[in-house]
Amino acid sequence: MEHAVKVIIPAYNEAAAISKVIGDIPNFIQETIVVDNGSTDLTSEVAKCAGATVLVEPNKGYGSACLKGIEYIQNSNQKTDIVVFLDGDYSDYPEQMSEIIAPILNQNIDFVLGSRKKSLSEKGAMQPQQRFGNWLATNLMRLFFNSRFTDLGPFRAIKYEVLQKLEMKDKTYGWTVEMQLKILKQNFSYSEIPVKYRNRIGVSKVSGTLKGTIFAGMKILTWIFKYSFKK
Repeated sequence: MEHAVKVIIPAYNEAAAISKVIGDIPNFIQETIVVDNGSTDLTSEVAKCAGATVLVEPNKGYGSACLKGIEYIQNSNQKTDIVVFLDGDYSDYPEQMSEIIAPILNQNIDFVLGSRKKSLSEKGAMQPQQRFGNWLATNLMRLFFNSRFTDLGPFRAIKYEVLQKLEMKDKTYGWTVEMQLKILKQNFSYSEIPVKYRNRIGVSKVSGTLKGTIFAGMKILTWIFKYSFKK
């Protein structure tokens, strides 16, 4: 593959899963970047042994970890054409990365979202509150922005030049919806690819707790309403 593709994986206490994630990433990827978001287990050590570049971001938050990865790429002297994001809990299928990237390579699409279809997901992989939250958020995005998004999934690919133009800010759970809203508001092209989804290894930091679920929901709705009334 001629295009330079890098992967950013935010990770917090994913020692049991991270080597599996890295091991399933296709060989054409130029660099896999794991951002340890203050883990108290051996996430960093396991990721290094698996061949990843490991960064440490002590400030907690999904977005904080993603921003750290982007900062690293910006300061790198290596060419980067596409950035792929996925989770470190092995719920995504990294081997589908070729499918996620294909619309960018073949159709010049700016942003591609891996949409977690129920028919392709393991039973219990997504909690009821997750499905409801996705349903509510994507329907509000359709209402306010005429969006075609059906999910807020973490598995996604974006042209690096487009990612830079988005000027991402959110440091917590609003990261995914912020990216999609900015794609819509700035009229970048996008598409979705159906992806498989399985039960994660370990306990979710978001949907696995009431606090995480409520906070994530509030952040997502705040971003949507913020952009709905922003000229």
